[in-house]
Amino acid sequence: MEDRKAMSILILDDEPIVCKRLMPALEKMGYHVEVFFQSPEALARFREKPFDMVITDLKMKELDGMQFLTEVKKISPDTEVIVITGFATMDTAKESFRRGVFDFLSKPFKIKEIQDVIQRAEVQMAKRRAEQ
Repeated sequence: MEDRKAMSILILDDEPIVCKRLMPALEKMGYHVEVFFQSPEALARFREKPFDMVITDLKMKELDGMQFLTEVKKISPDTEVIVITGFATMDTAKESFRRGVFDFLSKPFKIKEIQDVIQRAEVQMAKRRAEQ
């Protein structure tokens, strides 16, 4: 078994049920997970300690997911961001990718779908590190 630091994932969603479903599933896969329901707290935590990966909703009060992912990429360009939203449109998907998002899932999604996306992102991150 390869000895690796557990990847850190920040989840931001104003729907607590999403975080409650994701957190145990991702921790079971060996990831270090922190959840936030409000973007200002999540951003403050990210500024303290950038995470390897961020999973964020788009529609939230205060700072929306698009602004949040822009800030995350400014602070840590190598952090992979996955957007999850119940308001998926072609425009929001295109805008997300333009801002550097790794993938975009519309709600409701299956846990397996997001686990697959995370694993793909992890492979991408490992390739990037190997090239540096």
